[in-house]
Amino acid sequence: MSSDKIIDGRVLSSQIKNEIKEETRRLYEEKGIKPGLAFILAGENPASQVYVRNKGKACEEIGFHSITNVLPEKTEEGEILDLIKKYNEDAGIHGILVQLPLPKHISEDKIIEAIDYRKDVDGFHPHNVGNLLIGRKCFISCTPFGIIEMIKRHGIKTSGMNAVIIGRSNIVGKPMAALFLRKDINSTVTVCHSATKDIKEYTLNADILVAAMGKPYFVKPDMVKEGAVIIDVGINRIEDKSAPKGTRLVGDVDYDGCFDKASKITPVPGGVGLMTIAMLMRNTLDAALGRIF
Repeated sequence: MSSDKIIDGRVLSSQIKNEIKEETRRLYEEKGIKPGLAFILAGENPASQVYVRNKGKACEEIGFHSITNVLPEKTEEGEILDLIKKYNEDAGIHGILVQLPLPKHISEDKIIEAIDYRKDVDGFHPHNVGNLLIGRKCFISCTPFGIIEMIKRHGIKTSGMNAVIIGRSNIVGKPMAALFLRKDINSTVTVCHSATKDIKEYTLNADILVAAMGKPYFVKPDMVKEGAVIIDVGINRIEDKSAPKGTRLVGDVDYDGCFDKASKITPVPGGVGLMTIAMLMRNTLDAALGRIF
């Protein structure tokens, strides 16, 4: 397999984090400001615990100040809202991240809307989502932001290209579509989802294919156009008796099967997921610098 085809998230995310680390050092030396990020984790979702721990480690590596609040499953909604209010008013905290999903008795919409949009480094607040859609400055949801950064840094042509996204989530699919439509990207966009008939008809027309539906190996070689750029957002754990833990992570794309047809492709693991954390750090630094608002 030619390594030239692989869009390596490890290399790119490391590059970006080093750039942020240098900017953070200068910001502290010149203005005495250290970017601050507050994490709120409610419940005992193992994946969420890992994500928050990894994000905290990234803060430490880069030189950010971070606070992690781990709350029990039965935490009342009001307690989280009180914490958000506290951090909204704290000048030393520039970003607030409430890890999703939340326990079922808590309204995700209410929690997201309670965060000051100027500290919404996840890019989920309706203010930021609206600004993204109309092309104004805003915090961008970290996974789509990371994908665009991958595309730009690999010099992949987007203007006039057909971009097909499989998945319409608020976190990936919808903001991804809005980003591809921006004038600096300038792609023609198709969004496929669970009610789309004959998905293959659309994917075979994709110059850039983004798979983000959470189904292991959904995208097969016969769904991919020769020379397409394939971005795999999926993180699925499947059984594998040969693996040390009996499971392994795979994407939404049949990586081995699609590799030869692709001009560029992201692996899982080692692809988009690492970029998500890097762009969270970028958003937090931008918040501290007042670059967005």
